Amino acid sequence: MASVTEQVKESVKESLVGHEEPQHGHPPSQIRSEFEKHAVKDEESGEYFLGQKEFVDAIAPEDEDYHKIKREQYTVLFQIADQRRESRINLQDWTVFNNLLAKPDAEYEIAFRLFADPVTGLVDFNEFKEVYSRNRTGLAFDWDSDWAKLYVGGRKNRHSMTYPQFAQMLRGLQGERVRQAFLHYDKNDDGYIDPDDFQRIIQETASHKLSDHLLQNLPTLCNISSGSKISYANVRAFQNMLREMDIVELVVRNAIAKAEDGKITRLDFLNEAARITRFTLFTPMEADILFHFASLDQPTGRLGLTDFARVLDASWHSQISIQDSTRQAIANQAQKAHAESESFMHDVLVSAHHFGLGSLAGAFGAFMVYPIDLVKTRMQNQRGARVGQLLYKNSIDCFQKVIRNEGFRGLYSGVLPQLVGVAPEKAIKLTVNDLVRGKFTDVKTGEIPFKAEMLAGGSAGACQVIFTNPLEIVKIRLQIQGEAAKAASREGEAFSKRSALWIVRNLGLQGLYKGASACLLRDVPFSAIYFPTYSHLKRDVFGESPTKKLGILQLLTAGAIAGMPSAYLTTPCDVIKTRLQVEARKGETAYTGLRDAASKVWKEEGFKAFFKGGPARVLRSSPQFGFTLAGYELLQGLLPMSGGKTSDPEPPVQSAAGLQEAKSPLPYLRSRNALKIILDLDLGFGRFKKPEQKAGMFGFGIRSGAAAKAEEEK
Repeated sequence: MASVTEQVKESVKESLVGHEEPQHGHPPSQIRSEFEKHAVKDEESGEYFLGQKEFVDAIAPEDEDYHKIKREQYTVLFQIADQRRESRINLQDWTVFNNLLAKPDAEYEIAFRLFADPVTGLVDFNEFKEVYSRNRTGLAFDWDSDWAKLYVGGRKNRHSMTYPQFAQMLRGLQGERVRQAFLHYDKNDDGYIDPDDFQRIIQETASHKLSDHLLQNLPTLCNISSGSKISYANVRAFQNMLREMDIVELVVRNAIAKAEDGKITRLDFLNEAARITRFTLFTPMEADILFHFASLDQPTGRLGLTDFARVLDASWHSQISIQDSTRQAIANQAQKAHAESESFMHDVLVSAHHFGLGSLAGAFGAFMVYPIDLVKTRMQNQRGARVGQLLYKNSIDCFQKVIRNEGFRGLYSGVLPQLVGVAPEKAIKLTVNDLVRGKFTDVKTGEIPFKAEMLAGGSAGACQVIFTNPLEIVKIRLQIQGEAAKAASREGEAFSKRSALWIVRNLGLQGLYKGASACLLRDVPFSAIYFPTYSHLKRDVFGESPTKKLGILQLLTAGAIAGMPSAYLTTPCDVIKTRLQVEARKGETAYTGLRDAASKVWKEEGFKAFFKGGPARVLRSSPQFGFTLAGYELLQGLLPMSGGKTSDPEPPVQSAAGLQEAKSPLPYLRSRNALKIILDLDLGFGRFKKPEQKAGMFGFGIRSGAAAKAEEEK
């Protein structure tokens, strides 16, 4: 019971004062849940644990795509998680391993821990070389080369490697493996090798990261230049393209997005690369290699994402035929047309949804402050002492006399048409502001220029006048009926109250828009001031961000503060609008237009008259917009649009296989990336070893240095 009470208290607190959104990661409860999902029970001790099979199931689910990596090779990572060397992982080991995966450099640290001494925290060269050699399946690697000496020292001055040194060594190791392999096959020392040898080198060093299409067509690299052999320049250019695959994909995406038909040429690629890269420059040969492999069956030279996917993505499979590609292209066109139609309908539904929420929020805000609005109207309509006796000394006196003379219900005179009219008024204001802000907001950064914020607010204010003016003129005439009735009674005249419907019929369409220019003059600057102020208060004062949601009190406060300058600075326009829209009584000055009203008020009542009802206007507008905006944002959270888009989808033309953001959980991705780094050393890591090879300290066919030396002496 106590826990339920605490949860309720916490929920109320979050709704009032906001809360920080939890950062993406794996909380302890989720880590435990994953462990319990895959763990098996030790019948003797009763403890739960993960063996190699259960560990692989947990870290590499069967339904995931591991490209060219075999699931059984994930047993390499089991050795890192099994810190106690018991061939089983308990909950504590699993938690430590997941904490390691959460690190930003987890991939390199996992590889480091595979070879590092757990006591010294260093990688001993001899032990590293021993582990490497026992798992090697390809060409031998010369650890006495000049490249290797730079990292581990010469034969007489070997030194252990720290984590940063080891990680950097791994970064360049594959390139050195390719160089040494090229020298091995370059029998004539002329800088050329046969296409078959090139294919063998790449398959031994990088097949775990390349697509079937690329691997099967590697020998064709000789065709990008004259001759039938492959030069070292070709090999290095090919390797550079592999290293920069992510940059290549970014350039390709950007260039294709700008192409009307979704296809680009080699020139388009190089031009786009020049625009968006500063330090990565592609050589002509590198661009030739990319387009060569992407266009093997596209002689036109104009390529789309489907073509590049065959090169850039390891999950692409060669069984996709040309006919399949054609059908996919046709399907993409149909999908594009459907998506455009769906997008239009979605935008209409979103606008309708916002309009509905804005209507509810607007009606709520208007009802909460209606008595203040009534007092404001009566104060603004009160003429100078020379015209007639002052009915009210100030806003408080007005409030008291309304209750005394008309009762509490008098404070809500004309509230029904206000609620009916304010719904579309506030809805269109909120909807237009959101719409215009969205058009000028940078999608990547979420930033919007201040001028655009003011334009959005001003546009919203201008659009609302369509509903505001008729609403205001009916509301005002209903609000002053109470005092008109009292004045008539005092003078012995008959007075009959009019309904909202009678006022509408009597005024007609033209009369309903009397004073519209003054209404426009008031609402445009009001909204241009209000919305940017509200937005900056939320972000800069209350600290709203993608990870911090504001509570009701913070939203109300931001809305109320933003309404203060907006309401008071536009009071003169509101005074003029009120005078134009109220029907002048006997003996009162009548106004013919905006300029006439302004000049007569100035002459008869002075400058201060332009700010009559200013405090009441602040007291009304400030909390009204606070309630309205707070209600609007809360309703968006409570009543989200069903089936709403969480993010804009990729255009159909970019839906080629493989060129999509990885959707797997981050621990899975980091595990796979760590394994890729380890396999860069050699593809033999994690592969099944023959029974006669005894498992060493790492569990994958590794023997001690002494055992290896003894065997070599035989």
